[in-house]
Amino acid sequence: MLFINIGRLYGTTDAHYLRGEALGEQHSIDDAWLLTQGSRIASFGHMRTLSPELLGGAHEIIDCRGGAIMPAWCDSHTHIVWAANRVGEFIDKIQGLSYEEIAARGGGILNSADRLAATSEDDLYQCSLARVKQVIRSGTGAIEIKSGYGLSLDSEMKMLRVIARIASEVPVPVRSTFLGAHAVSREYQGRQEEYVDYVITGMLPAVAAEGLAHYVDVFCDTGFFTPGQTARILEAAYKYGIRPKIHGCELAASGGVEVAVRHGALSVDHLERADEADIKMLAGSDTVATMLPGASFFLGMPYAPARHAVDSGAIVALASDFNPGSSPSGDMRLVYAMGCIRMRLTPTEAFHAATINGAFAMGLGAETGSIAPGKLANLILTHPTPGSDPLAMAAYMYTNPYIHRIFFNGREYM
Repeated sequence: MLFINIGRLYGTTDAHYLRGEALGEQHSIDDAWLLTQGSRIASFGHMRTLSPELLGGAHEIIDCRGGAIMPAWCDSHTHIVWAANRVGEFIDKIQGLSYEEIAARGGGILNSADRLAATSEDDLYQCSLARVKQVIRSGTGAIEIKSGYGLSLDSEMKMLRVIARIASEVPVPVRSTFLGAHAVSREYQGRQEEYVDYVITGMLPAVAAEGLAHYVDVFCDTGFFTPGQTARILEAAYKYGIRPKIHGCELAASGGVEVAVRHGALSVDHLERADEADIKMLAGSDTVATMLPGASFFLGMPYAPARHAVDSGAIVALASDFNPGSSPSGDMRLVYAMGCIRMRLTPTEAFHAATINGAFAMGLGAETGSIAPGKLANLILTHPTPGSDPLAMAAYMYTNPYIHRIFFNGREYM
């Protein structure tokens, strides 16, 4: 495909991630063309450099008529495989119950685990695939999906098999994360150390044997798993060659950042309660600070300190946390807008956090997240916005339709 008359081409960098001041640098070309070959980006440039040979040799020409092209969103934190919604808990929240109070009453993660255990693998696959297709239609071009609503070997493996099936069905990269340590199962209530042993000796070997997880995750936070327990799970995962990505500092300054950085975690996610020491550790490491404004919005929690983290030099990513209890939306355009509106990132910073840095937080920095020769041609073509920056407009008018067409692997997604 040859795209011509692109009003602005965004994300034109071959970097694998951006941090600090570089996150706010504009990587774009006005009045551009872009050529794909097969599933990949082949080349691009200013319209004035477009040769007649290139124009005549294209299999398909798409006139963008001044619309922008940007890399598709990269959502590096979701829990999109679930069996049933938790709309009843939504009403509980409206009536004043906190996340912790709902969990203490048997709701939250344990509620999802109960429903998932009673759902067949085929039914779980069908309802989860529908949600994945929904977020793909909204412009997500790479996605990480966690288990963690199983909390038993059979149910966790069921979830991971569903994720693998989804990955084989959709036209975007999918990364799977084993989150057996999302909560202590009902069977092990009051025996948390035994449950940690079960995750290490009963679940991890089976997950590794079937090659079902790219990463391992632990909910390292107050009321869930301690830094010491988290370290035990991460060290066990490394023996199988599985790198960690962890939840940390959502409910308190939990020590999650320290254990994540010390163990070379690819990312530490949430960070709503991260303190100055946490930000300093992240700024001195290559562990991605993945922030989830959808959870802050839905739960009424503080937003993670994205502005401070960027200014300190951390690698900041934005992701949706799409799940049935605390962030029931996978719309990355909304996440991007909240990065600007609520977290005080510039449109350029928030855009890079939701594309190239999100890709890096999934181990996909060399594959997608920006416009560079050899990267996947996963592209959003926007409607023209004459006289206004299309990127800023996508955050400013955050409910207005902005996508004109979407392309994955160099083909239009209908």
